[in-house]
Amino acid sequence: MKIYIKNMVCNRCNIVVKSELEKIGLHAISVQLGEVELLDDFKDDEKEILSKRLHALGFELLEDKIRITIERIKNLIVDLVHHKDIELKTNLSFYLSEQLGQDYNVLSNLFSEVEGKTIEHYFIAQKIEKVKELIMYNELTLSEIAMQLNYTDVAHLSNQFKKITGVTPTHFKQLKENSRLQIDGL
Repeated sequence: MKIYIKNMVCNRCNIVVKSELEKIGLHAISVQLGEVELLDDFKDDEKEILSKRLHALGFELLEDKIRITIERIKNLIVDLVHHKDIELKTNLSFYLSEQLGQDYNVLSNLFSEVEGKTIEHYFIAQKIEKVKELIMYNELTLSEIAMQLNYTDVAHLSNQFKKITGVTPTHFKQLKENSRLQIDGL
């Protein structure tokens, strides 16, 4: 049985959710961002307990197919931007369509309708947060960051960064209080 959970954005989230499942006697075959495969179906009382425990931790058990699809789109983008050290070999629309087995236009319209922004804007927001993170680590040059995040060049990264944040990457680096956002808040 597969269940879907909102706001799982990192590997620690996977660990926390797996722990909560074990506490109520549910056995997970796999736990990934936003998606858990259970060995067996759960009973209504187990579902209610799990829902309450997840809610207390900032997660949400999803049952509506539309919300599940939106969350899957978000998780694929978060995983792609923040957790995979691979370049996107194809465009985002093809990647999402292939991963979700649905036409991109349908996914795009659904996402925009529910979230009030396009998939592309969400993807860009995630990339900008990753740029902020990498700038704060101070381990890579802007050229290396641009290359890692598949920007055509530093100018493209800088222009997009300034458009989203209001400051250049260089100015952001100089700020004492760098304003990174929570991934699940984007």
